Amino acid sequence: MKWKGKRQSSNVDDRRGQISPRQGVGGFSPTLLMPLIRILFSKVGLFIVAAFLVISFIMGKNPLSLISQFLSGGLQSETSTTYQSSAEDEELAQFCATILGNTEDVWNKLLSNYREPTLVLFAGSVSSACGAASSATGPFYCPGDEKLYLDLSFFDDMARRMNAPGDFAQAYVIAHEVGHHIQKIMGITDKMNRLRGQVSQTEYNKYSVRLELQADFLAGVWAHHSQQMSKMMETGDLEEAMNAANAIGDDRLQKQSSGRVVPDSFTHGTSAQRMRWFKKGFETGDISQGDTFSITLL
Repeated sequence: MKWKGKRQSSNVDDRRGQISPRQGVGGFSPTLLMPLIRILFSKVGLFIVAAFLVISFIMGKNPLSLISQFLSGGLQSETSTTYQSSAEDEELAQFCATILGNTEDVWNKLLSNYREPTLVLFAGSVSSACGAASSATGPFYCPGDEKLYLDLSFFDDMARRMNAPGDFAQAYVIAHEVGHHIQKIMGITDKMNRLRGQVSQTEYNKYSVRLELQADFLAGVWAHHSQQMSKMMETGDLEEAMNAANAIGDDRLQKQSSGRVVPDSFTHGTSAQRMRWFKKGFETGDISQGDTFSITLL
């Protein structure tokens, strides 16, 4: 990809040198649970909870994270000295900021109501409005705070463990998560959330597959318009993205991990489906052709 020298997004929150709360009850250490309970059931409990909710809204942070920090000794900045960035990591961070900036250019042109999401870079673990997560979670989008979360080590996993290397494969991953942000803007994510508890897990998984395939399609739409606007793609880039889509299909991942495939547990789609929908978005560039919810999936 010809990405160097292109505009970088300012919507990047680099938390790679910060300590995030350990995963536990609500995203904080279980050892803090009893002090928290005592506060909540005291006479001033409701006032404290309300205060933390207001502070968390203003700061854009998880209220449970703020409470846990308070109980640990106050609201202070937690900076880790254990994380050591490399020159390769810094270049990769610049690459991510450039790709995010390019998605902004494309979607601001295609959608009149587009809201630019924030990309959070983290190392090891992170706290979001959707709860605490670790690197093992992989890249994800949190509709609660409209942010994308990414540990750069995932790209190394793609290259080494999934055999899906390449900078355009990495760009596809970011564009896919941006696709989920577009679904949030379009109200699709909220409709999905309303389905929880109304259908069985097997049925919900089927809807989840359609949601993920649509995000793949939207990543393809981005690639189509990005190439027209910036000419970043080079020979072999499309194949890198297709290979990445193939590598993260549910059927392939299940086969690799357990030796068996369970279609009812699919949540993202098969390798063939993911490649087909990304390619459809890339070839058409037409957002109206990505309604994965009203057709029969092959």
